[in-house]
Amino acid sequence: MAAGKGKRNGGAPDTVADSDVDAFLAALEHPARDLVAALRRAVLGADPSIAEGIKWNAPSFRTREWFATTHLRAKVGIGLILHFGAKKNAIADGGVAIADPAGLLQWLAKDRALVAIRDADDLATRGPALQALLRDWIRAMP
Repeated sequence: MAAGKGKRNGGAPDTVADSDVDAFLAALEHPARDLVAALRRAVLGADPSIAEGIKWNAPSFRTREWFATTHLRAKVGIGLILHFGAKKNAIADGGVAIADPAGLLQWLAKDRALVAIRDADDLATRGPALQALLRDWIRAMP
């Protein structure tokens, strides 16, 4: 199976090729379009196992399961929603332990958090911490 082409239960692809993400971003009318592209590069650069696709009408990322979706409707900048897959998972009542020494995570639920990115400078400053956080998140995937 090529990167970026997932299949659900042997059926139709549940993600699209990278060129479709390129097309989505080229057509995106968003004041932070360049920031979305920079966030995409940062996420993909965090680990070679990360693939991408359009899921939930936004650039989204996966390894063996979906774990991150770009949040394009933030009031300031953009966000990255981190989650534990497209389906409800059996997450412990207390949630999961994710190291976050830079304080990037805003927990939305026990299985979902937001990383807010204000602008390109914010992403550049916190990029290495974000990539380390993403690697920890992937390891914590059920």
